[in-house]
Amino acid sequence: MQVVSGPVYDPKVHFEAPPSAEAPREMKRFVDWFNSTAPNAPSPLPALTRAGVAHIYFECIHPFEDGNGRIGRAIAEKALAQALGHPPLTALAATILARHRSYYEALERNNTETELSDWLRWFAGMTIEAQRRTTVMIEFLLDKTRLLDRLGGQLNERQRNVLLRVLREGPEGFKDGLSASNYLAITSTTSATATRDLADMVEKGALLRSGERRHARYRVNVAPRPARTVVVDPQGLIVEA
Repeated sequence: MQVVSGPVYDPKVHFEAPPSAEAPREMKRFVDWFNSTAPNAPSPLPALTRAGVAHIYFECIHPFEDGNGRIGRAIAEKALAQALGHPPLTALAATILARHRSYYEALERNNTETELSDWLRWFAGMTIEAQRRTTVMIEFLLDKTRLLDRLGGQLNERQRNVLLRVLREGPEGFKDGLSASNYLAITSTTSATATRDLADMVEKGALLRSGERRHARYRVNVAPRPARTVVVDPQGLIVEA
């Protein structure tokens, strides 16, 4: 199995998995290593190191035709849970997916050699960012609940459906903000009704408006909390992008 990009006549091979016949043997070695490095095992590893190494080891074996990434992220979260003694309250999988380009670049840089310091720094940064992303989500859910409680009974069905739809996008909301055309697409109402509904939602404090006329954009009236990218540099220092 290969991960390939580019035209058929000039492909670029980013990754080539071991032959399928070797997968059972490699997976047995992987499982033995994973069990032997658990917190209470003979050769325990630090939690972040074990989780990061387990993920890239599994991805390099690539035993399945599809779903290796999802399983690999689950293995990393299991390693963290074993170290904590309970499931971690971190959005690790969601953070890796949000940074998928950086993720694939990090995998490609580190899937051909045994020196994994660069990968472990990247993985540590993602884990720290995942913790912060979880905190952001919890704070957003609290703000969302307060907003909906305050607006209880004040919005019509169209307005409520749009508000709930925007809130489903999470703390970062719609990219570039909610527009009147978005409102029309969600509600299938008229332009005049959409204009009145949006103005009413701004007046009631459900939405905040920026721009004018066709450039007007709206966002939910909760504190913006963007999730910043976290990087661990070669000196082990945490850097926020």
